[in-house]
Amino acid sequence: MMLYHDVLIVGGGLAGLRAAVGLCDKYDVGLLSKVYPIRSHSIAAQGGINAALANNPNGKDDTWEKHTFDTVKGSDYLADQDAAELMCQEAIKVVYEMEHWGCPFSRFPDGSIAQRPFGGAGYPRTCFSTDLTGHVLLNTLYERSVFKGVKVYPEWFVIALVNDGGQCHGVIAFDLKNGEIVPIRAKATLFATGGYGRVYFYSTNALINTGSGIGIAYKAGVPIKDMEFVQFHPTALIGTNILMTEACRGEGGYLTNKDGERFMKRYVPNAMELAPRDIVSRSIQTEIDEGRGLEHPLGKYINLDLRHLGAEKILARLPGIRNICLDFIGIDPILEPIPIMPCQHYSMGGIDTNERCETDVKGFYGAGECACVSVHGANRLGGNSLLETIVFGKLASFAIDEYLQNGEIKTDEGLLMSRKEEMEKKIHGLIREGKEKPYTILADLSKTMSSLVGIFRKKEELAQALKNIEAAKERYRHVHVSSPKLHMNHELLNAVELEYMLDVAHTIALGAHLREESRGAHFRRDFNARNDTDWLKHTIAKIGKDGEPVISSKKVMITKYQPMERKY
Repeated sequence: MMLYHDVLIVGGGLAGLRAAVGLCDKYDVGLLSKVYPIRSHSIAAQGGINAALANNPNGKDDTWEKHTFDTVKGSDYLADQDAAELMCQEAIKVVYEMEHWGCPFSRFPDGSIAQRPFGGAGYPRTCFSTDLTGHVLLNTLYERSVFKGVKVYPEWFVIALVNDGGQCHGVIAFDLKNGEIVPIRAKATLFATGGYGRVYFYSTNALINTGSGIGIAYKAGVPIKDMEFVQFHPTALIGTNILMTEACRGEGGYLTNKDGERFMKRYVPNAMELAPRDIVSRSIQTEIDEGRGLEHPLGKYINLDLRHLGAEKILARLPGIRNICLDFIGIDPILEPIPIMPCQHYSMGGIDTNERCETDVKGFYGAGECACVSVHGANRLGGNSLLETIVFGKLASFAIDEYLQNGEIKTDEGLLMSRKEEMEKKIHGLIREGKEKPYTILADLSKTMSSLVGIFRKKEELAQALKNIEAAKERYRHVHVSSPKLHMNHELLNAVELEYMLDVAHTIALGAHLREESRGAHFRRDFNARNDTDWLKHTIAKIGKDGEPVISSKKVMITKYQPMERKY
């Protein structure tokens, strides 16, 4: 069996759905999602989406140019400024578009879309719906995709990208419900597969966020970019690492140490809790490392204190956060501080694309967190991730439409069938006797990444991480799964994804080892200053003939914002 669509979109989150909605009126669009689309990780985003709306009574002088400057400065000047400008210009349009499609934003008393302050922003430009912004945006887009008739394949997983070096012909997919391996031919393929958080042990990401989409593209010879830049969110709930949104601090929450001190005055006295995420995460970790954290059976932590906001404000603006605290740690933030720790949250790096979401393979595109345009550079500002997904999902639909109209595109059925046979052999090869289980290798890999490629990095630890990853790759040669069944065999799925996760981890650790400076979320204790002379450039990783990453670099696009010292 072989399926065909004009356009194949892989990923049912915001970027994938927005692209599908933009294309399905003209083309036969198929959308594959590892989970039911409204279970995609976009739903976990809480705090808001940035746009310089003119109607904000607290930020009437805000403009898209100021939004761009904050984004570029927040990126530690590694963002491509033409792409950042485009995203911030489009921000206003997409927020109003989502509003007109029915997204229930919170409101100011005059009825306009409410906005709150977020870290690293000069104005309160983060539009929100209480603390469920990702939830309402995702449901709004999914409803529109259903209305438009997008063909959705839930619980399908892509296991290989099929290209001949210069053109993409489609994918090989695994139908989890029926246990079938199916080639899908497409004139254009878009990956919107999300981030790689589960490569880390401590992560706010859902279990589905393995980064396998990035790994699949890399394995197929597509370059990936800036993988060493990993965002650590300052405030994750101790134990479960569930995200405590930046909106907690945007609404006025305090960070305090064991002495009850608002310690951010020691690091960024002007911005305090609303400094960018990389700075706040390092500040929290420093407090813990220097003995000013608190002790809990689940680990060391810092307090996120909302009590002074009052019950009325917490119930109106942060109801989801209160429910999570009650359900998962048994405390009420109206009455008690929230125990938090920083942990992995977001992937600045990903599939190398331009501002049109194009890769260097014809017919293959990337959008959302799995792609690196780059609009976030070395550090993403809160509120810009939801924005990126919708803006570049929309722009991808424009680029794909233009590509499909440029002439006849031929796809190679023989190549697809050949790759299908290869993947069938590979899948069945995992169902065997062996001495390694996928979960044991992943557990060791994720602990290596959290302990050695974390918030603070240094040469010896990164070198050890690379040794551990190479050892894990060798162990993977002996991995096996227990059941011979293909139907809903999640152990088998985990084993397939693990190979891609090992490649993703390798490029992260290698990029971090080679980049001998500190920039944004990448902080080297042994090179603790930014070095624009040698390192104002993107890191590009491409798979070599021996299967190992080959590293090169690419120029950062600078338009009008010259690099300067980053102060808040």
